[in-house]
Amino acid sequence: MRVIVVGAGVVGTMHAWHAVERGHEVVQIEREAEARGASLRNFGQIWVSGRAGGEELATALRARELWEDIGGRIPALGFRPNGSLTPVRGALELAVAEAAVARADAAVRGHKLLTPDEARALNPALRGEFDAALYCERDAAVEPRTAQVALRAELRKSPRYTFLPGREVREVTGERAVRDDHGEVHTGDAVVLCTGAWLGGLVRELAGPDLPVRCVRLQMMQTDPLGEPLPTSVADSDSFRYYPAYASPALDELNGRRPQAGTAAEHRMQLLMVQRADGGLTIGDTHEYEHPFAFDTLEDPYDHLTGVVESLLGRPLPKVRRRWAGVYAQCTDSGRVVHRQRVRDAVWLVTGPGGRGMTCSPAIAETTANELGW
Repeated sequence: MRVIVVGAGVVGTMHAWHAVERGHEVVQIEREAEARGASLRNFGQIWVSGRAGGEELATALRARELWEDIGGRIPALGFRPNGSLTPVRGALELAVAEAAVARADAAVRGHKLLTPDEARALNPALRGEFDAALYCERDAAVEPRTAQVALRAELRKSPRYTFLPGREVREVTGERAVRDDHGEVHTGDAVVLCTGAWLGGLVRELAGPDLPVRCVRLQMMQTDPLGEPLPTSVADSDSFRYYPAYASPALDELNGRRPQAGTAAEHRMQLLMVQRADGGLTIGDTHEYEHPFAFDTLEDPYDHLTGVVESLLGRPLPKVRRRWAGVYAQCTDSGRVVHRQRVRDAVWLVTGPGGRGMTCSPAIAETTANELGW
């Protein structure tokens, strides 16, 4: 079988990976020299803890297994099973954490409620004051800026893999073929369009104007090296308001009695923080849903995040050396992990994983391969 994959972000590259692993020939086409979108502009988290129960959690857990397996084969991915801690303060936040630990699926997530001393034994960098911390043992991380490059370097060892950068696919021609802007036609037995947040042009022509996917914009930042290990990923209690696993009467009470306010509410914020291989911290993020998106970044969200981080670390944040905005595609039906649609005979569009893309991409691609009979 010959598979044409359009898009070299993490979702597209994982589709290429599964196809090559199953013995197929793959041509992967990317309009940039390298992917430049949400697949790089994220935390690199394999984030199991907050996933909705059922299909979403099952997908994340399977993806976590696949990431670990692939990371063992490709050390440059930077896979590490670091887990995560969410410190909580006060009775309202503590009740939400207790409800999460009481879930029927808490054990498969590796959820435990830790005392401050137990949390600091895992992550001594958390010197700030807090009353308890929700631990998720199954959370992990990779290096987002280099993961696709490392995967592709491994794929290039196979004579069945071809990467064609700097080519924009303009047309699906006939059956199972695409034409790029160099005028070349690429024919295969299956075509998978993994176009990320590029939802106009060809995607709109193929999928129609009512594609159930929207774009979301975010702001993030990265610091100079911390100067010490941050052994786990770290979230704050605002992540309870954002992730579906924490839905509970306790969360309703938190939102009712102490709703999110100020800059955090205005920009729909949570704290997520991961240490990079060079010691710096990736910190975010905001969520903007209404078009047209801003073209600039705002300082208030960065100031808010700095304050939250410093309160948890109990020390000043290192100098911020990078700030960026990104856009990802998200299914409008929050119950769906990804939008997978046959848009022509043997031509499939796979997009819209939202903030789950880095976490779930290996399992999303595996499901596509299984459903298409690769």
